[in-house]
This record gives sequence, structure tokens and C-alpha cells, in this order.
Amino acid sequence: MKNLSWRTISILVVIIAAIIYILPSIKPTLWPHKKINLGLDLQGGMHLVLEVDTEKAVESTLDRISQEIRVFSKKKRIRYKEIERIENNIISVKISGQNHIDNFTRLLDDEFRALNILDTSTTDGVYQVSLTLPEDEIEHIQKMAAEQALETIRNRIDQFGVSEPDIRRQGEKRILIQLPGVKDTQRAKNLIGKTALLEFKLVDETHSVDAAVKGSVPPGSELLYEITENLSTGRTIKKPFLVKKRTLLTGAYLTDARVQIDSQYNEPYVSIEFDRKGARIFEQVTGENVKKRLAIVLDNKIYSAPVIQEKIAGGQARITGNFTTEEARDLAIVLRAGALPAPVKILEERTVGPSLGADSIQKGLLSMCIGGIFVVLFMAVYYKGSGLIADFALVLNILFIAAALAGFQATLTLPGIAGIILTIGMAVDANVIIFERIREEIRLGKTPLAAMDTGYDRATLTILDANITTLIAALVLFQFGTGAIKGFAITLSLGVISSLFTSLIVTRSIFGYFLINRKIKQLSI
Repeated sequence: MKNLSWRTISILVVIIAAIIYILPSIKPTLWPHKKINLGLDLQGGMHLVLEVDTEKAVESTLDRISQEIRVFSKKKRIRYKEIERIENNIISVKISGQNHIDNFTRLLDDEFRALNILDTSTTDGVYQVSLTLPEDEIEHIQKMAAEQALETIRNRIDQFGVSEPDIRRQGEKRILIQLPGVKDTQRAKNLIGKTALLEFKLVDETHSVDAAVKGSVPPGSELLYEITENLSTGRTIKKPFLVKKRTLLTGAYLTDARVQIDSQYNEPYVSIEFDRKGARIFEQVTGENVKKRLAIVLDNKIYSAPVIQEKIAGGQARITGNFTTEEARDLAIVLRAGALPAPVKILEERTVGPSLGADSIQKGLLSMCIGGIFVVLFMAVYYKGSGLIADFALVLNILFIAAALAGFQATLTLPGIAGIILTIGMAVDANVIIFERIREEIRLGKTPLAAMDTGYDRATLTILDANITTLIAALVLFQFGTGAIKGFAITLSLGVISSLFTSLIVTRSIFGYFLINRKIKQLSI
């Protein structure tokens, strides 16, 4: 009686908890809790395959090294004619004057010994050297670019609020993304694909913008545009700016970016904060360039170019740009998540409509119902009253799996429904083993209660062995599988645990109730 009471209490607690967790999926108004997440194949959504342009990451690294060589050359007072990155990942340097050539050679040995010297030549007193990175360093940069792109995109999607996204590498350069339930696909693509390289550059106010627009861009400067859209007319206006190529500060020093509302104009803007080093650089840049215009550039597009009125301390700035609230929010997300180390391009795009997902759910549930009905009928016909007890436990088993999916916020996929159908057969299999053991004990002349106790005791180890090995296989699939395989592994794991509970505890308690409390003298088995 003590064991029976313990089992009864545990069964009631589990059933009540299962009903609480499953209610939101049946009728959300009854209980405002999270419901079962449906995968891309069931609720529709977005499927993307991206390719990371890792070659651009190498080019960006070489551009940065070129800039460092210029800075060191100026510090060492080395006069150079050219320090530029050219094709095939090569930095070309031209220097005249033997004294400057010797100083530059020493500079390479002291500060840039990791660079490989491909070629040197001297023509008309001009020393030319071609530099590049070692092959293993280039491969490392490309590998890190792909890994960083994966993490950056994952951070953006997490902040975007997609439930149970599937984001993983495919090969060396590709990233697979599945976003269940996403309806605004264009917004999602913009959020994922934006490089989000934030740069602060000085506006070149000494040369003509009109001449630059006609093609006469002075060395050391570049032509960028501020693009604004009139929300009432829908007209897009492009305003040219001539800015210095040199980047004074980047978004690498950002610690926070959030949407604020301008109290004067009642328009949203993005407020950004820098870390200590970034704040120090920003203070120095604004202090040295008072009354000059500082362009805020994101992915080679100017968002604003305000005049620096005074030195700005504290490491805070704002990005304005005639945003909608949604645009400002998405910009804040990509800035917080960080810039992509290299551009990405969409190789494959597929959208699964909700109607196709609903059709998948209908067919999956239909197959589960048909399979379940056949199993229920077989158990009721072959094992009579005991078969009905097994059928009741089977219904509870499905309830427990659904409640666990909702409780753990796991994702139900079409393969996951297949895992539930497999679990139905496995749960009945455990009852079949128990019932056959009980039948053997009754043939030996034992009383129904003794036959029941012995049957369960002897069948328990066999059932545990079979289910634990299956659970281990399911956990391995979950750990190393992806996508559909992981969805199958989730429901299979939950099903194994649930079937152990229903077959070894629930059905035994029901038998105990009829044999002990109701004094049943004969088992219908």
C-alpha cells in the first residue's frame, strides 16, 4: 500500500504538470504559457544558404597592414612613393633614396617580420618590394572569417527573436540558416546579410565634390553617398560626400547600441557607446578636429556627417538617418552583434509557406492516428482488459511527450512526429513483454497479484536494457546530428523516458488498484 500510494502521487503530479504545459498549445487563452515550437517543415519559414567571401577578409587584413606600414614609415621619416595593396594579395611598396631604403628594410625586420618578401627590384633609383602574408596565415584568416561570420549571424538572429533557429556551417565557406515562422523574409535577409562595418572618417572639405562625382577623386579620398528616403513621397535622394580614406575609429570598440527617441523631432536614432579605448580615441579624434565634419559610415554608406563643435568625452555618440523605429532597431541589433568579417552572399533561398507546413502537420498527425488506432485495437483484442490498460498508458505517453516538448521549448519537426510514432510501438512492446511474463506466472498456478508482481519484476530489467540502449543511440543522434536528425532524436529520447514511466509505473499502479483495492480475483489478459 505504501508503494502504491507513492506511485499514485507521482502519476497524479506528472499528469497535472503535463496538462498545464500542453494547455497553451491546445487553447492559449486558457493558460498563457509557451506552446510547442514547430519546425520549419511544419509552420513554414525561411531557408538560406550563405557563402562567406573569405577573400575579402584577407584583403581587409592586407589593407590594415598597408595602413600600419604607412604610419610606421611616417614615424621613422621614411619617404615613400607608394604603399598600396594590389591584386593577388600583394602589398606593393616603392621608395626612393638609399637612406630611406635602408631604414625601410630595418622597419620590415623590426615590425613586419611575419610578411613574406616575394620580389625586390630597383629601377631608376626607385626601390620596389612586393610583400604578402604566408600561405598558412591566409588560410587561418579565411577560416576565422567563416567562424566569426557564423557567430555574428547567430547573435543577430538571437536578438531578432526567432524561436529555435538552425544555424550551422556547411563546408569551409558556407552557412546554412533555417528560420521557422519568419514571415518578413526581406527584413530577415537584410539583418543577416548586412556587413555592419561602422567607420568614422573625416569629410574632405579641401577638394571639390562636383569634380569627384565627375571622376576626379583625389588620392587619399573616396566618394561616398548619404541615401535618404522621403517616407511620404517614397523618393530616394543620394547626396555625395568626399571623405578621407583613413578610418579614425571603427565599431570594433562598441559596447552597446540601442534605439532612442529624439525629444525635439520625435524621431528614432541609434545611441552607441564605446569601451575605454574607443572612448579615448573618440575623444582624441573630436578634440583634434573641432569645426570639421565627421562622417559616420556604415557599409560604405554615410548615415550622417555632423560638424564637431567640441571635444566629446564619455565615449557616447548617436547615429541619425531618418529611420523608422524598425530600421533603427535592426541597425542597433547588427551593431551590438558586431560586424561581419567579410561580406556574405545568398547562394540558395527557399521559403516554406504556412499552408505547406499545415499540410505536413495534417498528414503527420493522420499517420500517427492510423498507426495508433491499429496498435490500440490489437492490444484490446489480444490482451482484453489488460490491453485496455496498456492503451490508456499509451494515450498518457503521447500526452507526456507533447508536454515535454512544450516545457523544454524543443522544436517539433516532421521527423519528430516519426519519432513519436516509433515511440508508440516501443511503449506497447514493453507492455507486451510484461503481459507475457504475467501469463507465464499464471500458468504456473500463482495468484493474479503474485503473477503481476513477479511479471513486472522479471520484465523490468529486460525493458530497461532495451530502452536505455535506444536512449543512448538517441542522445548520440541529438549530439552529433543536425536538422531533421536532431528533431527525430528529441522526440525519440522523450518517448523512451515517457514509455518507461507509463509501462513500469502507470500500468502497474492500475493493476495494483484493481487487484488490491477492488479485490479482483481474475486477470483479463
